[in-house]
Amino acid sequence: MSHLSLSYEVSGEDFTHAGEASSQVKKTLKRLGYSPDIIRRIAIAMYEAEINMVIHANGGTAEVEIYPERVEIVLQDEGPGIPDIEKAMSEGFSTAPDNVRSLGFGAGMGLPNIKKYADDLNIETEIGKGTKILLTFNVA
Repeated sequence: MSHLSLSYEVSGEDFTHAGEASSQVKKTLKRLGYSPDIIRRIAIAMYEAEINMVIHANGGTAEVEIYPERVEIVLQDEGPGIPDIEKAMSEGFSTAPDNVRSLGFGAGMGLPNIKKYADDLNIETEIGKGTKILLTFNVA
C-alpha cells in the first residue's frame, strides 16, 4: 500500500452525527491492521477536533492520509478562528456556550487532548477566516 486518502464533511451544530468521520477512520485503520493503541490515539484526537468544528465553527472538512509509517489528518473550518491559541490549549478553558455544555460537550479538553495524543500538532488560525489543524501520528 502506498497510501490511502479519505475525505469527510463535518456538519456544524449536528451533535447526532458528530464523530462519524473519526469512527470511519477507526474502522478503516482496524481493517488495515494498525495497532489498537495507534487507532485509539488517532480516534480520540480526530474526534476532539471534529467536536470542536461542530461546536465552534459550523462544521468543516477532514482529510486523512494513511501511509504505512504515519497517518496525517488535516481538519479545516471557516469558523471564527481562535483568538488565543495558548489559552485554548489550557485544560478546562472553553468558549462553548451553555446550551452546548448542557449536552455534555465543551469541557475545555479538546485541544489539550489532541496535543496529548498526536505526535505532531500544528494549528493555523485567522480571526474571522477559520482554523486549520494538522495532525501527524507516527505508526511505524
